[in-house]
Amino acid sequence: MAKDFSSLEDSNRSPNPNIHQLTDPARRTWLSGGLSALLAGLLPTALSGCTTVPPATGSWPLAARPLLGFKPVPSSRVDRVIVPDGYRATVIAAWGDPVGIAGQMPAFDPDARNSAAEQALQFGMHHDGIHYISLDGSRRGLLVMNHEYVDDGLLHEDGLRSWSAEKVAKSQAAHGISVSEVAADAAGNWQLVRPSRFARRITATTPCRLGGPAGGHRLLRTEADPSGEIVLGTFNNCASGQTPWGTYLSGEENFNGYFDAGDTPDAHQRRWGLPKTGWYGWARFDQRFDAARHPNEPNRFGWIVEVDPMDPASTPVKRTALGRAAHEGAWVAVTRDGRAVIYSGEDAAFEYIYRFVSRDRIAPARPGISAAAANRELLDHGTLYVARFDADGSGRWLPLRHGEGPLTAANGFADQGEVLVKTRQASDLLGATKMDRPEWVAINQATRDVYCTLTSNSQRGAPGMPGADAANPRAANVMGQIIRWREDGDFDGETLRWSHLMLAGDPADPRPQAKGTVNGDAFANPDGLMLDQRGVLWIQTDMSAARIDGGDLQNIGNNQMLACDPRSGEVRRFLTGPNNCEITGATITPDGSTMFINVQHPGEAVRGRNDPDDPSRFSSWPSGRPGDRPRSATVVIRRDDGGVIGS
Repeated sequence: MAKDFSSLEDSNRSPNPNIHQLTDPARRTWLSGGLSALLAGLLPTALSGCTTVPPATGSWPLAARPLLGFKPVPSSRVDRVIVPDGYRATVIAAWGDPVGIAGQMPAFDPDARNSAAEQALQFGMHHDGIHYISLDGSRRGLLVMNHEYVDDGLLHEDGLRSWSAEKVAKSQAAHGISVSEVAADAAGNWQLVRPSRFARRITATTPCRLGGPAGGHRLLRTEADPSGEIVLGTFNNCASGQTPWGTYLSGEENFNGYFDAGDTPDAHQRRWGLPKTGWYGWARFDQRFDAARHPNEPNRFGWIVEVDPMDPASTPVKRTALGRAAHEGAWVAVTRDGRAVIYSGEDAAFEYIYRFVSRDRIAPARPGISAAAANRELLDHGTLYVARFDADGSGRWLPLRHGEGPLTAANGFADQGEVLVKTRQASDLLGATKMDRPEWVAINQATRDVYCTLTSNSQRGAPGMPGADAANPRAANVMGQIIRWREDGDFDGETLRWSHLMLAGDPADPRPQAKGTVNGDAFANPDGLMLDQRGVLWIQTDMSAARIDGGDLQNIGNNQMLACDPRSGEVRRFLTGPNNCEITGATITPDGSTMFINVQHPGEAVRGRNDPDDPSRFSSWPSGRPGDRPRSATVVIRRDDGGVIGS
């Protein structure tokens, strides 16, 4: 999400001690000296089937060396998407296009005159996490994607010149999740399939069930829902994961900014960063967002939401066993004995990285019962952990179990449900490591390596704030880093070994804050992350906070997508985006010939403040026509010869 959330949401005032200071951040970098040689011996020379989750059928051919076969593109400041020679990028689904619900396909109005009811049938604003779910191999499938937030200045015909219940309703309808069907013709050209029986919109008013230990808890009960089991909507959906049983996991990230806490927020609300007045003004026309009147309503957000995209009539479920947090997303690994392990981070300054291990094994589909149905309650039972990274390169997963250690009634945790609602406070007490905005995760199922992007944290080292530590080695961190770990044993091991894959930045920049350890093309603020079937680690950037000495990083240019060979650490710039966008969300077809990525908030200046009548806006992408409203959109990337992306 654009904006510097290291300053917008900084509510961790726990006294957790910092782990030992680093005098040489490069000591904790995977690509340094002897550890690089050790890693080379541990990693296989051919990474086949190294997907985030095991592929449903088969795997790709063994990867040949080198993994990266394209000529990198230069940094860019132009208002378009640029890909390497021999590739093409085309828009397939932009904000306001109809998702394809039969008989309900209102066209996008370029002057933003669509109603709230029409927006609820169209792709929402600010596309983010995305997954391709195959219906027919690599030629036909579903695109499931998040719509993180909105720019009300562009969403409405007259921008922010007035406010009304209809505008709140339209804003809520532009949030959430979309399910659409896509197909390729014989020439490899992709189009939306409309109408489609799978097409669906989930918005900020769609009923969702609260599952797991906190479902029905007293802290989730409200005047409108005394049961505490059904909540209206999901919003600020950021990154996403796909489960081996075919469902989609969506993280509810910076939900705190949607509520009005008023002048006297309680300690719980302060720990979660609820502002006096919310970012969108929803409380003015939807009283459930008035947290002073309805203090439990915010507790019903900040969860991982599971959606079955194959069943448009199914109810989304918020899986409370995975903990409440400013979840960037959720990513799935599988233990050797078949249990699910879910990793997630909080995109907020000084917050934490979590892991959930299911109690039960993943069940196979059976005659008449889909895999999704067979695993309907899998994520409601298991153990949640929070990470501690120690200065010697070791670490430990700390269990968040009621009654163990400080997680007792005497410390404000009456039961496991309260531990999960107050996951941050519980993690504070356990002494977890405060991280620099943990974002996306990628998992190598074969080698058990787990990667996590840490985008930035400009607050680190500021007066009264935690200083640098081993896992987060730079004060005033505006560049970010990528951390990697491997549990001792299987994915459910309680101890781990960690180091940095790289510190983002420009190795040629002499300024300490800007200098990085990148082996290849410079970049800042790693955010999106995907490990493809060949073992290529795709890195996407969000440089909204990347400023050094008050100036932009001109040499790095617009946000971009890069490819990394984790075996050598080589990084090549694959794509650059239009002006003021974020590059986010990546998914690839099983044969590797088609990649889908999202371009979010092109032209964004200040949240919600774009003036629809201002001809000097920063972008008119994707139309390219001066004066047109910029639109977030999904982009299809193909090689001209139909070959494997990146090879």
